[in-house]
Amino acid sequence: MPDAGPLITHVSDTARWTALYRATESARADALFSDPLAARLAGEQGRAIVASAPLSSRNGWWLIARTKIIDDAIAAAIADGCDRVLNLAAGLDTRPYRLDLPPEITWIEADLAPLLAEKTQLLADQTPRCRLTRSAVDLSDPAARDAFLNDALDGAGKALVLTEGLLMYLQERDVAALSAAIKRPEVAWWMIDFSGPGLKRLMNKKMSGMLQNAPFVFAPDNGLAYFEEQGWHVQHAESLLLAANRFRRLPFFMRPVAWGPQPNPRQPGRRPWSAAALLTH
Repeated sequence: MPDAGPLITHVSDTARWTALYRATESARADALFSDPLAARLAGEQGRAIVASAPLSSRNGWWLIARTKIIDDAIAAAIADGCDRVLNLAAGLDTRPYRLDLPPEITWIEADLAPLLAEKTQLLADQTPRCRLTRSAVDLSDPAARDAFLNDALDGAGKALVLTEGLLMYLQERDVAALSAAIKRPEVAWWMIDFSGPGLKRLMNKKMSGMLQNAPFVFAPDNGLAYFEEQGWHVQHAESLLLAANRFRRLPFFMRPVAWGPQPNPRQPGRRPWSAAALLTH
C-alpha cells in the first residue's frame, strides 16, 4: 500500500479525496445524489488518496452524508427565497452543474487561484445550471476576504454562505474572524460542518500519514454553542454519523454506535463526533 503522506501536500488536495467519494456514491444503483463530473475532478491523485486510507475509513460515509445534508439544505434555502450562494473554499465542488437550480440564481465560488484554474480547465466543456462565477481569493487574508465579500454580496437579498470542509482546518481565531465577516444583512444562512475534539484527536492520530500536511485544527469543546456565542442561531443540525445511518451508508460494524446515546452537541466531549449545521442570525 503506498504512503499517502506526500499525496496530500496541501489542504486543497483533500478536495480530490472528497470528489472520489462523490464519484463512488454516484455509481451506486441507490445513489443519494448524482455527480457525473466527480471522477474527472478526483483524478489519479484522488484515487490514490482513497486507496491509501486506513481500511476502516475507506467507505467515506461521513463525506457522503455531509454532501447529501448540504444538498438538501441548499434546496430548502432556494425554496425559501435564497438568491445567491457563496461557496467559500469551494474546492472541486460541482453543485452548480448537478443540482436542480433556478437559472437566475447567482453562485460564486471562492478558492485559491491554482485550484480554481485547474477546475476551470477540467470543466471547460461543461455548462452550469445557474449564473456561476469564480473568484481567486486567499480567505486567510482579512483585507482580501472582506473585499471579496463586499463584491460577492453586492445586490444580494438572501444569500447562503457555504463553508463545506473548511472550518476544521482553520485556527479558532480565523473561524471567529470569518464568522464576524459574514454576519451581514445580506447573509440569511451559513451552512457549516465541523468536528468535536474527540474526532480531531482520532483523525490526527489514526490518519497522521495522510493528514500531516492538512491536520484537523478547529474542534470547539462546546460544539454548536461556539457558534451560538458568536451570535448565530442553529436552524438545523445533524450528526454526520446519525445521518449516515439514516441514509444507510454507515458501515455495519459502526451501526451499534448510532443506536446508543449520542454526545451532547453543545458539549461533545471525548467521543468522536462531527456535524453539519445550518445557521441563521
